[in-house]
Amino acid sequence: MIDFAKGDGLVPVVIQDDQTLEVLMLGYMNEEAWGKTQREGKVTFYSRSKERLWTKGEESGNFLHVVSTHVDCDEDTILIKVNPVGPTCHTGSRSCFGTDFNQNFLLQLERIVRQRYEQPSDESYVNRLRQRGINKIAQKVGEEAVETVIAALAETEHDFINESSDLFFHLLVLLREKGLDLKNIAKNLEGRHQ
Repeated sequence: MIDFAKGDGLVPVVIQDDQTLEVLMLGYMNEEAWGKTQREGKVTFYSRSKERLWTKGEESGNFLHVVSTHVDCDEDTILIKVNPVGPTCHTGSRSCFGTDFNQNFLLQLERIVRQRYEQPSDESYVNRLRQRGINKIAQKVGEEAVETVIAALAETEHDFINESSDLFFHLLVLLREKGLDLKNIAKNLEGRHQ
């Protein structure tokens, strides 16, 4: 239950990318906006300046598709994890907070790899690699791991970063080929940490 009375009928709503976990924006909802968001699966806010409901993307087409909703322990703030269509900010930026780069780009890259699997294209390196089978994908991970070790021991920092990037990319493809994702790895590492 959300306590809309605490904020004179409005509660703050934090919008977070479900895949990358990046905070995209902050808005406000009244009870009517909350109900519409739940019914339609697209984030609808109450605009304090326009004094009306507005669905994010109603003009731009950059909708925020609801993946999950979470109410805080005081029942006066909402976190909505979304699958954004296009940039979130009216300035054309990915996030309204103007971060220099997506700190969670590995998670976004995982989404791109998944999209290449779901919508294969002849121009896609992921698709060409996938067509060669799991043995070739696993071999590429091994090759990139060796190249990363060599770069760490005998090459420049720039080379090491490039080889590490290649290793991460090919590991993401291998995870997808096995039907797994970074959440599986994160849960396993968290369990080991405890």
